[in-house]
Amino acid sequence: MRTLANSLRLLAVIAVVAAIVTQWLVSSRLPSYSPWNFFGYFTIQSNIMIALAFALTLVAAARRKREGTGASLFRGAATVYMATTGIVYTTLLTGVDVSTSVWWPNDVLHKIMPVYAVLDWLLFSDRSRLLLRQVWWFLLYPAVWLVVVLIRGATDGWVPYPFLSPGLGYGVVGLYCLGVAVFIALMGVLVIGMSRLRLVKV
Repeated sequence: MRTLANSLRLLAVIAVVAAIVTQWLVSSRLPSYSPWNFFGYFTIQSNIMIALAFALTLVAAARRKREGTGASLFRGAATVYMATTGIVYTTLLTGVDVSTSVWWPNDVLHKIMPVYAVLDWLLFSDRSRLLLRQVWWFLLYPAVWLVVVLIRGATDGWVPYPFLSPGLGYGVVGLYCLGVAVFIALMGVLVIGMSRLRLVKV
């Protein structure tokens, strides 16, 4: 079972890298391309995080060591962010063109990886048990990302997603942000709860 789990994680890392590189190659050819904009998307950043988290897990497995608490906390946070990516894409970005002309990277980053990240965390037992008070760590990165995005939206006018546009009014944007924050907090509690489950021993 350990071999299966780690093989799936290796495939996930490869899929994320291939999808981001492909999307970057297409985006970099556009006249409007900016690396700050491309890597400013929560989708890109959360996928990079989950790929790094899986890579750390694979390194620990290669050393025949169990993943430490810090690494599990990082992977748990990345799982929360991937779930957020999937839910936001499904609920708030339906019909909005956030992809490039190549369809498969969009599906990998917005659909496949969010589902797999949650299933991996739920099913496989090789992670430390997290504490409920650690849920606040899950909110730190999205809060910093949001502040940067709002500053950019107010200065150079760039926002990664339409629901964060200053043109909607900061009251509306604030409600959207509050809703996402609540989801992240609730998902964080769920992820911490799942860390105590041992459905498939690895």
